[in-house]
Amino acid sequence: MEKATFKTSYLAVRPERVEGGTANCGTVSKKKGTLYIVSTPIGNLEDITLRALRILKEVDLIAAEDTRHTLLLLRHFGIQAPLTSYFEGNEMKKREFILSKLNQGDRIALVSDAGTPGISDPGYRLIRLAIEHEIPVIPIPGPSAAITALSVSGLPTDAFLFKGFLPNKSKRRRDLLKQLEEVKETLIFYESPHRLSETMRDILEVLGDREIVLTRELTKIYEEVLRGKVSEIRNRIGEKKRKGEITLVVSGRTRKRDGETRQKTYGEHR
Repeated sequence: MEKATFKTSYLAVRPERVEGGTANCGTVSKKKGTLYIVSTPIGNLEDITLRALRILKEVDLIAAEDTRHTLLLLRHFGIQAPLTSYFEGNEMKKREFILSKLNQGDRIALVSDAGTPGISDPGYRLIRLAIEHEIPVIPIPGPSAAITALSVSGLPTDAFLFKGFLPNKSKRRRDLLKQLEEVKETLIFYESPHRLSETMRDILEVLGDREIVLTRELTKIYEEVLRGKVSEIRNRIGEKKRKGEITLVVSGRTRKRDGETRQKTYGEHR
């Protein structure tokens, strides 16, 4: 049997028009560089896009949340590019350095540890700074843990609310959950495995025994997806410490009797 052949089709637009033609303002100096927001895999390295690989090869500098982590990615794909760190602790100093490079005409790729930059990391402040200085900001789309978790949750996806990491302290965490009590949209949180048990307890007592999906290590070897009621998942995980990246997807307020369910839950779990 003759082997099937596939031909890749592209838009009939020159690559440089696509990359540099979408500016934030109608009058952008051609001397200014470009800031690329490059999404990288959240686990499985095969999830990186061909476009992301090309951009990482072509840019003058890569600003990475963790240079050691990004270096592993670059080495895997045989990419040699200058790296600089850009994270929560040094952003004030580094963003001025990066801005000066962009103003000199350099092309810079912003990457996070994993997923899409600007989501629960300081990347958005650099992006905002570039926009204010009329520097083109170009998205290179790809993986995001929040969207990946939502896509396999089985919960409504037409409207959702992403709240990033929940507060470390129980009181602040419960206060935030209380504010979300009446929200009908599907809720998405990131959480540390070290406080997962406490967070599940707070969700149960504040929001009630709703549907929840716990995802861990998505796209990695030990990928895990647990679906069920909050009480069921809490019992399944117990007090055992889990490792890896965790995303929680919680159903929104969908029943008029949520308040009664929550009162019953309080009595059962106190």
